[in-house]
Formats: sequence, C-alpha cells, structure tokens
Amino acid sequence: MPSFDIVSEVDRVELKNAVDNANRELDSRFDFRGVEARIELKELTVTLLSESDFQVQQLYDIFANHCAKRNLSMAGTESPQDLTHSGKTYSATVTFKQGIDQPLAKQIVKLIKDAKLKVQASIQGDKVRVSGKKRDDLQQTIALLRESDIELPLQYENFRD
Repeated sequence: MPSFDIVSEVDRVELKNAVDNANRELDSRFDFRGVEARIELKELTVTLLSESDFQVQQLYDIFANHCAKRNLSMAGTESPQDLTHSGKTYSATVTFKQGIDQPLAKQIVKLIKDAKLKVQASIQGDKVRVSGKKRDDLQQTIALLRESDIELPLQYENFRD
C-alpha cells in the first residue's frame, strides 16, 4: 500500500550557511562599520544583536534574505516583535519550529478527510502518515496540502510504493 509522511523540518546545514553568509555581508556593509552587530545561531534559535532597534530590524531583513536564497522558509518562525534591551545592545530571537504539533496535525488530517480523497491520514508523533491504494490519490493529497493555507513549511518524504 503506497504511503508517504508529511513532516516539517529545518535543514540545519542550510540554516548555518544562511547565518554565516549574513554575518559575512554584515562585515562588508558600510552602515554597520564600527557597530557591534552580529547574528548568532544556537540549535534552531537565531539571535540578532545590535546597538539600536532599527539595526536589529535591518539584521532581520538581511537574515531573511539569506534564508530565502537558501530555500529556508521564514513562515514557520515568529518574527521579532519585542526587542530585548540589555546594556547597550538590543537583541531579538528568531526560533525555527521543527515537527508538526498536535493541533496542526489534526488540522491537516481534517483537511484531507474533508477533501474526500481515498486516503487515510494518521498522526505519528510529530509527523502525519498518509496511505492509500493508488499513487495518484497520494499525489492529489500533496497538491491539496500545497494549495492550503497552512503557515508551516511542509516536506513530503518516505514515499513508498
């Protein structure tokens, strides 16, 4: 019976490359000369540090641009609304979500069932497994999910025939 898994994962290597390239651009930008500004990565959390709140917003734009070049979606993150001020630096954190949480998994299963496709969707921890009798039904399910308004970037893996 053909099946595939719906997951939401962040490629850590691409994330590290995006941070490194953003820092490299930061070193060469004229408006950041002589300013203490940097972008740090720890696990799936990116910290943007600078001397003013405007510069932190510029750092976010630089980082988002490099993520887009690396095909990392910023849709699954919280954009920094509140800045932390400590000493003479402002900082903001951007956390990338990994895995599909329970409410979103239920929403995906409900979306698939409401479409009346001949597939079964089941929640398997932090991923959703979809199985059906025909490969075409699975491809219709993938097309349905791509057109949906789910805010988390989804990947489709473990496709078995």
